[in-house]
Amino acid sequence: MFATRKFLPRLSALTLGACLVGSALAAEAATLRLATDSGTQGSPAGDTLDEWSRLIEEKSGGELEVEVYYQNELGGQQEVFDLLVAGGIDMMLSWPMTSYDKRIGVIYTPYMTLSWDEAIEAYGPGGWVNELLGGIFADIGLKFFGPWPEGFNGVASRGEYALSIEEADGLTVRTMTVFPAPQTMQALGYQTAAIDWGEVYTALQTGVVDGEAGNVIYWPYEYFNDTLDYYVHTKHFFMTGILTMNMDSYERLSEAHQQVVSEAAREVMEQQFVDARERDEHYIAKAQEDGMEYFALPEETLEDFARRAREQVWPLMEEELGTEIMDTIRANATPL
Repeated sequence: MFATRKFLPRLSALTLGACLVGSALAAEAATLRLATDSGTQGSPAGDTLDEWSRLIEEKSGGELEVEVYYQNELGGQQEVFDLLVAGGIDMMLSWPMTSYDKRIGVIYTPYMTLSWDEAIEAYGPGGWVNELLGGIFADIGLKFFGPWPEGFNGVASRGEYALSIEEADGLTVRTMTVFPAPQTMQALGYQTAAIDWGEVYTALQTGVVDGEAGNVIYWPYEYFNDTLDYYVHTKHFFMTGILTMNMDSYERLSEAHQQVVSEAAREVMEQQFVDARERDEHYIAKAQEDGMEYFALPEETLEDFARRAREQVWPLMEEELGTEIMDTIRANATPL
């Protein structure tokens, strides 16, 4: 059995929640709703949804069916995350919002790790970042399965680019609408505009922003390569989606079905840890082949950026996340 595909008109979270919550899992769940806030069908994120749903249906022997919703089919990033927390959808590959708990901002801590090997160790099963996130998500009613890593992000821009904090003056870039994304780019010298992912293309076309500073190179290349000219690999965040589930939805499942969903999530997460670095390197090369100029910054420059971000942003994070979490980050982050 293959996952059922539903293509719905865009509705508000409130309207859709009212339609879905009451019928989502009336008794023993037979149908689960799986969504992402970023990634169309055929994208890496979309492929992960397809594979997660396929594994759930296969491992449950058809007892569980999965309806899949891709980017913008249920609304923007905040709307879809609202639906997850409310139980209007059951499972999600998300780049989670910090509106429910600022501590989710742990995953957006700038320059916490500086290399792929360090990031994989920190974010993988049993890693110190992984352990931090599990408890935070449980506190807002979500079952945390694990991260879906993409790689280190950068700044994609049009017309101009910056290779130093001083050169960033006068450039306005889009950031994610989460704390501390704007604060991080401001520390690196940029002016910022926090914009939902679904509205970035319009913002670039109309000149609201000069570039996009929230993603690994795949996203600006694949979605905006007709608009953007440069990609500077600032590596300010290690970008990762999160595989998660509404806790009430999870607990309504039988123990056997809980195991099915968890095992399927683990399989797609482990595959992403294998694929992510290779995919990122592939798109770095592909973007250059298609005319996007790519800048890999020297280690000395990256360490300067890291010092500036840690000096200016980490104290703000301590106010929001608490001293205990930040002490853990300081104890485990890559030393400079």
